[in-house]
Amino acid sequence: MNVIDRRTFSRILGIGTAGASLPTLPVISASASASPSPGESGPGTHTSFGPLKQIRAGDLNMGYAEAGPAHGPAVVLLHGWPYDIHGYVDVVPRLAAAGYRVIVPYLRGHGTTRFRSDKTFRNAQQSVIALDIIALMDALKIEKAILAGFDWGARTADIIAVLWPERCKALVSVSGYLITNRESQKAPLPPKAEWAWWYQYYFATERGRLGLAQYKHDFAKLIWRNVSPTWHFSDATFDRTATAFDNPDWVPIVIHNYRWRLSLAKGDPRFDRLEKRLAQSPAISQPTITLDGELDPFTPPGNGASYRDHFTGAYDHRTLKGIGHNVPQEAPEAFAAAVVDVNAL
Repeated sequence: MNVIDRRTFSRILGIGTAGASLPTLPVISASASASPSPGESGPGTHTSFGPLKQIRAGDLNMGYAEAGPAHGPAVVLLHGWPYDIHGYVDVVPRLAAAGYRVIVPYLRGHGTTRFRSDKTFRNAQQSVIALDIIALMDALKIEKAILAGFDWGARTADIIAVLWPERCKALVSVSGYLITNRESQKAPLPPKAEWAWWYQYYFATERGRLGLAQYKHDFAKLIWRNVSPTWHFSDATFDRTATAFDNPDWVPIVIHNYRWRLSLAKGDPRFDRLEKRLAQSPAISQPTITLDGELDPFTPPGNGASYRDHFTGAYDHRTLKGIGHNVPQEAPEAFAAAVVDVNAL
């Protein structure tokens, strides 16, 4: 199936993609499916990817959803925290119908993704999560893909773009340039900005680790409401994602990620060389579209100006009015359109 042009894709966004076919795969784990009504295409239209797949990828047995033609241009969609692959449940059918092969993996510690060995360090430093995606692409024999993500997923996509540029055809990054520099992370932010990150400091304590383990679903739902103030998601929408938090490695991975960022936990010395390169804030040269949710408390001021210089190739920036942190689930049409548009930059 050929990739359709931008004008035809816009028509698809208008009429919905209820008829988009998904591949028949061995059942591993999947939400209950619901068929949308004709013409329905907004957020919440779709509830399931259908059956999921598993594959050995590096240290992981990785769970992922796949849709679209097997030989279409590859798109890898990367979720954030505290979210999961359902962040893209309304994006995937649009891209599949447009002729793309779409891969949506559970990041380490989430959903059906499992460590292959109980002895493996439950490491969540930024470079190792990017290495997981490179291992997945290798396992699936995907040489190059459009990478798109938000939150942890945007950071991971940014990292792949700079460390393995030959694997990234183009980039869609919510909140722009998110590669972590741990030295700069030590500098305090203005109080209002620090308040938005309150849970990072909670996780730095043993009380925070215990609290996350005991109240994981309540905790995640609170974050969803705080960072997406206009997104009136249903309990069913949240519950579909919350099953991903029942992974036995979810708490260790979340805690290590945030402690590592604040230099309160060590990473794996094998990746020191990669982290040193990332600490230099290298520029991204691939075609890029950055997206900001207007109401996302983590969106920097300046309509993208604060990170514009990090992108040296073909570039576009879009601020989505009335949208919070979970851009692909709150604004799936805009997110899918960005993926199609970046492929043409």
